[in-house]
Parts: sequence; structure tokens; C-alpha cells
Amino acid sequence: METMTNLPVLAINGATASGKTAVAVAVARQLGEWGLAAEIVNADSMLVYRGMDIGTAKPTEAERGGITHHLVDIAEVTETASVAEFQKLAREAIADCRSREVLPILVGGSALYVHAIVDEFDFPATDGRVRARLESELAEVGVAALYQRLAEVDPAAAAAIQPGNARRIVRALEAIELTGSFTAELPEWRYALAPVIQVGLELPREELDERIDRRVTQMWDRGFVAEVEALIGRGLRDGLTASRAIGYRQVLAMLDGELSEAEARRQTAAGTRRLARKQLSWFRRDPRIHWFGSDSAAVEAICELVRGRVQAEQEVGSAQS
Repeated sequence: METMTNLPVLAINGATASGKTAVAVAVARQLGEWGLAAEIVNADSMLVYRGMDIGTAKPTEAERGGITHHLVDIAEVTETASVAEFQKLAREAIADCRSREVLPILVGGSALYVHAIVDEFDFPATDGRVRARLESELAEVGVAALYQRLAEVDPAAAAAIQPGNARRIVRALEAIELTGSFTAELPEWRYALAPVIQVGLELPREELDERIDRRVTQMWDRGFVAEVEALIGRGLRDGLTASRAIGYRQVLAMLDGELSEAEARRQTAAGTRRLARKQLSWFRRDPRIHWFGSDSAAVEAICELVRGRVQAEQEVGSAQS
């Protein structure tokens, strides 16, 4: 297959435990055999953290299959992940791949992150000092008080945000203080990185639930509690993002004596199942996604989809030259 500079971005979406990484690696290897190099760009905000391996199901070197993975292990657990920063880093990685005539495969379970990366998506103004002050107030007075303040200054913004979503409430108050307004609605689907091919992986609910239950069991068997204990020494409790990840939050509560180990495991599995439902619900709203199962037939179909799009782009390029 001939290479080209205007390569599409292949975005592989799906719920946690749906097999996105395995499919992405298989697709990259197949495309490589066809003469089209491909690399994976991570779009999971938790995989960026060094040391958060077992609880995030971070792919091992063997599972990466020799395929380069971007934006994995680039931050400490004390750092706060933001969609705006992730958008910048992911777009830089995608541009780098394209500049080397390598097809970028974006892999992630967050519709918001994928949307922000591939679509036209601007963020309101931000100021670290204002954010820090609001986060300090959050710790002092609680989320309910800040939500009440938001409802008073911008009822429309408050109505569009869940009362317990502390991060979005702080973000809204920050934007209002800096600019006078905050828009809670997401922008329309319009690609900023065209051409883009979006595919989704979907399994029967029972099979996905079984995968999640097996994953939680494997997490504990592989030493998840010890991983969390080690991360505490590296500042996990101080991380506003990392410490709230499903599984890590429950193990911290277990270590604090607030949950039994059995309850921590049960809550981790239940929380992961809720997350999976939410992820699929969000992805289902995007009509541009082509849906597949998570198997070898899906890999072959996705590769053919990519090949057809690459050939179409080549023909357009030849006609214009």
C-alpha cells in the first residue's frame, strides 16, 4: 500500500473491557503487513499515570505487540489530567504520526476525550490561580455550597451540570469569573482532523459484564492493593484525578478502614459496569461511528475500511496534483 501525508485518523471507541487495545494492536499489525505503518495514540486519561498499571489494565509491553503507544506513562499521580491538555498532546502526537506517514490509531473509552481530540472543540479561558482558589473553597465548604453559588450566578449552567460533579462546577465558576459566562453544552460533531474514521466495539451486555468481573478478579490476583499502597508513597492521595479512578478510590477507602476488601471489590466491579454503560451511551449518540464486535472478523473489517479510505484519499490527491 502506498503511503500518503493526508492519512486518516482511525479512532477505536468502546466501553472499558471491550478489547479496544487488542483490536487496535491487531489492526496496526495487519496494516503494517500491507505496507502502511500505524501507531497507537492513547486517549484514556488514566493510562497517562506512571505506576497506575494493574488498576487501569494498562497494556504490557507484550500486549502492545511491538506497536508504538503514545501518551502512556507521561505524568505523575499528583498531576491533574485535563481534557484541554490531553487534546493538545494527542493532536501533537497525531500530527507527528502523519508527518512520518504513519497512520494514527486513537484508542479510548471516553467520548468526551475523543470528541475533543478529533472535532472542533474549544475550551473556555482558564487561570491556575483562580482554579486553585476555587478548589481550596471546594475542600472547605463542599460541593453543595459551590453548586448553590453556580446556580445563583448562572442558573442555565447549573441546570446542565450534575450537582455532585465537583470538577465541572469548579470549571464553570472559573470560566464565569474569567469571562462572565460558561457553556455547558458540547459543540457539534465537526471534524477538526479530517479525514477521520471512527469505529466502535460493542459486546453483548452479559459478556461485557463477565469481562469486567474477570478483570477485577485479575486486578486483585496481580497485586492491585500493593500497587495502590506503593502509589500512596508517591502522592496518590494528593492527585485530584488519579485518586478518584475506579478501583483506586475503593482500595484507598479499604486501606482507611471504610470498606472491607470484599466490598471494595464489589464496588469496583459495580462502578466499572456503570462506567461501561455510560461510555456506550455517549458513543451511541455519534452517528459517524461504525460498530463492530470485538473479534478477528472486526479486525479484518476495520482494516478494509481503512484501506478503502486511504485509497480514496490517494485518488483525490492524485486528481488534485
